[in-house]
Amino acid sequence: MTSGNPGLSKSLAKTKTGPLFSVSALSVEYDAAGGDLVRALRSLSLEIAPGQTVGVLARAHQDLVWARLQDTNRLRSLLREFFPAALVAFADLTTKSALTVLAAAPTPAAAAALTRANMVALLHAAGWGTRPTPAARLVEVFARPQLRHPAAVEDAMGEAVREIVRTVAASSESISQLEKALSTSFELHPDAEILDSLPGLGLVLGARVLSEFGDDPNRFTHAASRRAYAGTAPITRASGRHRAVLARHIRNRRLADACYLWAFAALTKSAGARAFYDRRRAAGDHHNAALRRLGSKLIGQLHHCLHQRQPYNELLAWTQPEPA
Repeated sequence: MTSGNPGLSKSLAKTKTGPLFSVSALSVEYDAAGGDLVRALRSLSLEIAPGQTVGVLARAHQDLVWARLQDTNRLRSLLREFFPAALVAFADLTTKSALTVLAAAPTPAAAAALTRANMVALLHAAGWGTRPTPAARLVEVFARPQLRHPAAVEDAMGEAVREIVRTVAASSESISQLEKALSTSFELHPDAEILDSLPGLGLVLGARVLSEFGDDPNRFTHAASRRAYAGTAPITRASGRHRAVLARHIRNRRLADACYLWAFAALTKSAGARAFYDRRRAAGDHHNAALRRLGSKLIGQLHHCLHQRQPYNELLAWTQPEPA
């Protein structure tokens, strides 16, 4: 493999034997708003194995999602200090409508000065059309009295809000670009059809699960090894008459996160998964423990489907009720 960047070629040579490429090892500097990383990885996809290509894109996507979450939390914390009305107006600060309005009016004074016509124009720019009802609600929320900081302090906080909003908007655009590249790469993988057949596994979660488990058919000989690697299998510690069953904390964090979200999404996609979750809750498990057990069950089903090279079958997957 050749590249115009000697450091990039050297990094690829060192990491090509692993289950997937590390995004940090690629040594690609990119502008989050410009999508240079997406173009670089698309060019690499022609020369790298399908599983490794999906791994690069899935990890890059997850890193950007985590980075956006941190920026959104910083934005929420800052707004809580001087502009709580914005948190009442927008439950999700990553939406285009929230970012558009906060970029135009990042302070309480600026937001209170917006007329209904101004708000309709801003929401129209964010893709909401020209409906007056949402605009009227936002104008009413911003007009409510609240405790205020000195004007100079509010202006300074407003500048900080505007910069964070730009960062979140750039991250959202980069995430969208990566999802397009990830979709193309994932659909070309031979295991994509099987993964897509499992309840709760869509494009993003399916790609994450595939990239972290890898596509080597001989890597996991038993479903138990997959569960241990994902962290859904518990650890049993026994000494004398004392016996404790504990959650596994030494695990692949990326895979554990994906499996948790997978189990949660499966609750509305599979009647068998929902029934299993309800039985675990009735047996005394709290929400996270029940989802962890469900995730372990789903990983076993995934292992069977990959081993047998057949898609998921709801009737076969939940034929026997699980004991409490």
